[in-house]
Amino acid sequence: MEPGLSTAHGTDTTLALLSVEEAARRLGVGRTVCYRLISSGELESVTVGRLRRVPADAVPEYVASLRQSARSAASAPAA
Repeated sequence: MEPGLSTAHGTDTTLALLSVEEAARRLGVGRTVCYRLISSGELESVTVGRLRRVPADAVPEYVASLRQSARSAASAPAA
């Protein structure tokens, strides 16, 4: 088996750019939610020709931003 290939989900973890469907799968959300995240600017994406792609490193960056937001909200004083 080649390095970077996952047999559990059949995804190549070495890809630099993910389809929106692959990014949604990694985030555990639906395709529509993933497109909404892209439209709002919360999840980075690029166009390659006519295709919309999500940089592979944008997925963990988005998760990190969610975790940071959760930490900030938890440490904010109650009004």
